[in-house]
Amino acid sequence: MSYSQIAQMELMNALNCIKSETELNEFKDLVAHFFALKAQKAIDDLWEKGVINENTINQWGAEHMRTPYRYASNRS
Repeated sequence: MSYSQIAQMELMNALNCIKSETELNEFKDLVAHFFALKAQKAIDDLWEKGVINENTINQWGAEHMRTPYRYASNRS
């Protein structure tokens, strides 16, 4: 059994214990916090290795990454 399958089973067991909307929201917050910590650690590692720096972050803040919409090509 893979770790992914084990994780899915553990999540299903945890979800079976949720009995209210409040508990569901708390669970969602815990999962979000878990992934936020993982992202922060990855960013810190990149910073320590010199892959990113303050200039890189400033460039990211100035980027315009919206998807262009092409309404004419999507119309029937």
